[in-house]
Amino acid sequence: MSLLQLIIIATLQGFTEWLPISSSAHVLLASGYFGLEGHDELLINAVSNLGTLAAMLLYFRKDVAGAIVGGFELVAAPVTRKPLSKGARLALCIIVATPVALAVAAGYEKLLPEDLQATLRGPATVAGATIIFGALLWWADVKGGRERKEEDMTLLHAFLIGATQAVAAIIPGTSRSGITMTAARALGYERSEAARFAMLIGAPILAAAGLYGALGLMGEPAGGVVTLQDGMIVAGVAFITGLASIAALMAILQRMSFLPFVLYRFALGIALILMSPAIGLF
Repeated sequence: MSLLQLIIIATLQGFTEWLPISSSAHVLLASGYFGLEGHDELLINAVSNLGTLAAMLLYFRKDVAGAIVGGFELVAAPVTRKPLSKGARLALCIIVATPVALAVAAGYEKLLPEDLQATLRGPATVAGATIIFGALLWWADVKGGRERKEEDMTLLHAFLIGATQAVAAIIPGTSRSGITMTAARALGYERSEAARFAMLIGAPILAAAGLYGALGLMGEPAGGVVTLQDGMIVAGVAFITGLASIAALMAILQRMSFLPFVLYRFALGIALILMSPAIGLF
């Protein structure tokens, strides 16, 4: 791949990872345009998660530090029997939110037949998911309450919000951040709180995906289409654009609803339908 192609894909991944518009859909389309498909496309998409993860950890560094300290507090809790701190409760919520999606993501390539994977990653599926889950985000944002904050988070809510990530792991176009924000809004969490929690619970999934991508690139033969150096470039660019997108998202949600993202999803889905020769409408 050329340096320009790598930068374009990394920019798309970084800027769309935390926005509720599906990073995998954008990277899939760009990779297909550049002729980077299948295993190589998955590796690039996965390793770019290291960059976007680092961006989120930096932006929410106070929450992350509190959750890390809280994790140690959880380990000591049976002995100390002290009430859990805010950081410990956040750590517990992240732990509860992770297993379902992690199990589905880990078994995706091994359990699903390759022809079914190809269908799920096809333009028709991406277009449909982009529109359908955009409509669900609109519904949840309109109908959901706005009074709940982090201190109102229960373990059941954390589990339900986290479990929705499994859908995004299977169907490109869903948007991992989008579907978790949708679930949080449907449960009545305030917009910026829904976005913040959606990003924090995504950390274990992105870390696992990034590790998978990095190990995969290390195992690529010399002279392959995608190299470890390519992955480092992608991760670096994704970090910069990811940091910018998080700041933009949090600023937008302080002022307005999710409607701009919903409208963008509708427009993107319709454009995919009209332009894709794979579904005969080009």
